[in-house]
Amino acid sequence: MATSDVTSTLPNSRTEPDGSAVIRVLSYNIRSMRDDEDALARVIRACEPDLVLVQEAPRFFRWRKHAARLAAKTELVMLSGGATASGPMLLCSLRATVERTEDVLLPRTPGLHQRGFATAVVRMGGARFGVLSCHLSLQAEERYAQGGMLLDRLAAMGVPHAIAGGDLNDRPDSRTFRRLAGELQDCWAVKPWGGEYTSTPDSPHQRIDAIFATEGIEVLGCGVPLGLPEADVKAATDHLPVLAALRVPAK
Repeated sequence: MATSDVTSTLPNSRTEPDGSAVIRVLSYNIRSMRDDEDALARVIRACEPDLVLVQEAPRFFRWRKHAARLAAKTELVMLSGGATASGPMLLCSLRATVERTEDVLLPRTPGLHQRGFATAVVRMGGARFGVLSCHLSLQAEERYAQGGMLLDRLAAMGVPHAIAGGDLNDRPDSRTFRRLAGELQDCWAVKPWGGEYTSTPDSPHQRIDAIFATEGIEVLGCGVPLGLPEADVKAATDHLPVLAALRVPAK
């Protein structure tokens, strides 16, 4: 199936006459690239993203080599994250001009996995905005605290607009999800498009992955792309991708 068939109902990336930028943002848990790497790359390319908010990027032996290989296969470049953010990673197209990046390690609860954020400030067209990829804790209290840290991190970026996304390990009726949706736009809830459930590819039954945007960003559509080759989606990883089209105002 051609790429345009998969995402044709979402606006294409472009810069508007007023300088605002229409962008495509993809959030995707790739399970450390332990599955079919070529299928994973095909799924990402089919979504035509400007930015990819990755979770569970390779973070052990030769992780930079693996990340660079994925970037090359998807015709993107590595922006930040990976092992230095304990899993979250950002990829971007050549459309993005990067101002700065920062990988953040979060306070760790003994006995639980280290968590972190991959962050950046970028410009596209006349728009300037922050980006953050996250993978929150499996433990409820730690996850709730990390939700607050995510909001604090976005506020500290010093930009008027920001986008965050990732694997929340939580559903929309949970405390952490509601904490984020209370301060940010839950893009699926604002303008649903495609499918809702992100887990699992074999039997989608829950929405635990999401993309959020600050007020002022216009949500043009968000959800799991329909029409992706089923074999690739199931072979790529144990999550489904979330794709959003957003209009970010000029700075």
